[in-house]
Amino acid sequence: MSTEYSENSSLRRVRTIADYQFGGGVGTGLFSEGCTFIFSTTGRIRQILDGGVRIATVRAADGRLTLGIEGAKRLHSLLPAPGYRVVIREDVTEFVAQGKNAFAKHVVAADPAIRAGDDVLIVSGNDRLIACGAASVSGAEMLAFNYGVAVKVRQGSVKDASGKYQSAPDEGDDEEARHAGRAN
Repeated sequence: MSTEYSENSSLRRVRTIADYQFGGGVGTGLFSEGCTFIFSTTGRIRQILDGGVRIATVRAADGRLTLGIEGAKRLHSLLPAPGYRVVIREDVTEFVAQGKNAFAKHVVAADPAIRAGDDVLIVSGNDRLIACGAASVSGAEMLAFNYGVAVKVRQGSVKDASGKYQSAPDEGDDEEARHAGRAN
């Protein structure tokens, strides 16, 4: 069986994944005809780009989509509230927009259909998109808990000095940072 896809079958494939993951009809709104694809060395779809900007990545482990902030913007316009939304307090929106995680104590409302591991949209009280990321717990648990991470932010809506959207720091990549806190 070949793992090579034509552009048309790749587009059909990611649209089907989006429809399954976020609800019917979302795939065509999320991925336009002009989308391009980056494939893994084994020929599987890894990233979906539109105009050179990453919309989403297909997770190798389970085949689900992880959204970039551009994909989150598209999904935000396609799904009516409260679909896949986590509403946070206004006083923490600036930090979350910079790529910091959203904690349960800051969650004001959450879609009850959210399950742990789902890709979600983090919004302010007036439904302004703040960030996107992966839910650590279900929507009901976000409201019930007073501590812990509710959403691990993948990308915030604020751009840094270089014009790129800010991603959550990956502490595992910087060996000097890991050792800086150790006593000699």
